[in-house]
Amino acid sequence: MLVSRDWILAVRYSISDIQWDGNIVYIRDIQHQVSRKRVSSSEYPAATPYLCALMHYLSAERISKSYGIKPLFENITFHISEGDKIALVAKNGSGKSTLLKILAGQDVPDGGKLTIHKDVTVALFEQEPKFDENLSVLDNIFHVKNPVVEALRDYEKLVDSGNTDPDEMGNALTRLDELGAWEHEAKVQQILSKLNIHHLDQVVSTLSGGQRKRVALAQTLIDIGFEHKHVLLIMDEPTNHLDVEMVEWLEHYLNQEKVTLLMVTHDRYFLDTVCNEVWEIDDSELFEYKGDYENYMEKKAARIDSQLASIDKAKNEYRKELEWMRKQPKARTVKSKSRQDNFYEVEAKAKQRIEDNKIELQMKMNRLGGKIAELKKVYKSFGDKVLMKGFDYTFKKGDRIGIIGKNGAGKSTFLQMLQGLEPADSGKVNIGDTVVFGNFSQKGLEIKEDMRVIEYVKDIAETFPLAGGGSMSASQFLTLFLFPPEQQYTYLSSLSGGEKKRLQLLSILFRSPNFLILDEPTNDLDLPTLAVLEKFLSEYQGCLIIVSHDRYFMDRLVDHLFVFEGEGYIRDYPGNYSQYRIWQKEEEKREQQLAKNPPPVVEEAPKVATKEKKKFSFKEKHEFEQLEKDMPALEKEKEEISQKMSSENVSFDEIQKLSNRMIEITTLLEEKELRWLELSEYIS
Repeated sequence: MLVSRDWILAVRYSISDIQWDGNIVYIRDIQHQVSRKRVSSSEYPAATPYLCALMHYLSAERISKSYGIKPLFENITFHISEGDKIALVAKNGSGKSTLLKILAGQDVPDGGKLTIHKDVTVALFEQEPKFDENLSVLDNIFHVKNPVVEALRDYEKLVDSGNTDPDEMGNALTRLDELGAWEHEAKVQQILSKLNIHHLDQVVSTLSGGQRKRVALAQTLIDIGFEHKHVLLIMDEPTNHLDVEMVEWLEHYLNQEKVTLLMVTHDRYFLDTVCNEVWEIDDSELFEYKGDYENYMEKKAARIDSQLASIDKAKNEYRKELEWMRKQPKARTVKSKSRQDNFYEVEAKAKQRIEDNKIELQMKMNRLGGKIAELKKVYKSFGDKVLMKGFDYTFKKGDRIGIIGKNGAGKSTFLQMLQGLEPADSGKVNIGDTVVFGNFSQKGLEIKEDMRVIEYVKDIAETFPLAGGGSMSASQFLTLFLFPPEQQYTYLSSLSGGEKKRLQLLSILFRSPNFLILDEPTNDLDLPTLAVLEKFLSEYQGCLIIVSHDRYFMDRLVDHLFVFEGEGYIRDYPGNYSQYRIWQKEEEKREQQLAKNPPPVVEEAPKVATKEKKKFSFKEKHEFEQLEKDMPALEKEKEEISQKMSSENVSFDEIQKLSNRMIEITTLLEEKELRWLELSEYIS
């Protein structure tokens, strides 16, 4: 294609779309298709200032890594440039996390060369975050030695403790002002708020797994805000333990920040939203695909078809060469030696095995009777926290239900009650006699002693019964779920976290349950395993309940939702997750429109046997109108004070007065907003 200056300017909507290596222009369009045009700066000088703006971050040349005799990857070469957003996918145990640690300097390759630009800072977010366990959340988040970071830490400590001492607050505000840290403070507040991180004085060692993950994510995002502008952000499963709203916020944040990113994720909607390139480690090789997840799947299928055709061709050649080898005399000429060397190459290619993750399995379930499970007027609370308030539902054969809601809303308690592991406060939970639950919990594998993978499965059963008659051996079942024969004699202790999750899931399915409960099954599972699991569950004939923050997984498998909205209310929504989010956003827009343009109050004649609605008194109407004038005025004053506090010419005494007034305004606004909400109910 011809490259013109106007065309380059037209597509320069993102710096990652044009690359320049000195004599080749790489231009990526909106569909992420790459065109190449060999040019030189003398031939096309106008392109140089735009093309050379793209900074080369990292290069890996023929790097390899093995553990024992098992190669993770061999002689792989790749490059990362400014603005790239890359998703790394592979089976668990293929070396994804190891590669990330090598790039972050926490591990070293066995061979090859790794080059990182001297001006680039590499930031790694790990699956298992490392903290100073004896320090608080606040001290772990603000651990970088930097004047701005220290000023923010002191300010956040005052705010979190509720300290209103005017001298201390004044000093903290003055220091932030002197360092020009207000922009950083706003970003810190956004990150902490969106990740639901409160109680900053809590010691890290007391946090749950999910809380630790969110604190680590906040620490990473805040750190890169203070680093040099050239940051390569490496993230290993960043969406684990985040609820859906947090995941959607993180998508927006990473896109808005325009970071250079390499991440491992199993969340395909997140992958599509954030990344524009997919890399896969497969059979120790690295394959690169431009575009989204769907494009990756199409191109991978085409690659496998091509490999299979190549293997078939090699097999035909191998048969001919094998016959020739058998007829060869012992004495070797130069010509026959060359042909014999070629024979071994052909033999290796002919015996190459391409894994196919397609699954065809009709399991023989325990029969489900007419009565499955029935919940009648179920109430459940823990202290003042109400989880269920009169919940009713009768399960039907083939129900496929997704459960969503914020952490702590009662989802896990509901599952425990359904299985009879937690009693209801009142109401009835009746379970049919034929129901056999299969429960995939977040606890992980439960083993008394270390054993081999095949032994663990055979302890459950030697064979797996099939619906069409016959059975499948434990070894065959393991192979189906991506445990090849050579891995089946591995000890459980040597499996990766994702492989243990896969084995836990397999062991539950091997018992042939007719009512499956899957609590966050996608955490730590790789994309190939998820594809196998989705295929299996799409053909599963029993009842299915899934609790998951993986929106793609939910959309594929469930047809209605239980939405835990808080205060004991559970909405039964007919549809999948994406449909629910569309409906939810439409409801939010409608409510916003009503708030801006409330419908006129129409007085109706009282009806018999109906409760009379409250109406404004003259005094309340006047109060409501005054509130609508006061609140904007207070907001405006708050903004003006904030601007004055940021000014360089404000004295310390004035800062104190402004700070006190800011606290008064905030309190007033909260009171007036509460009163406005009370009065607005009269017209709802």
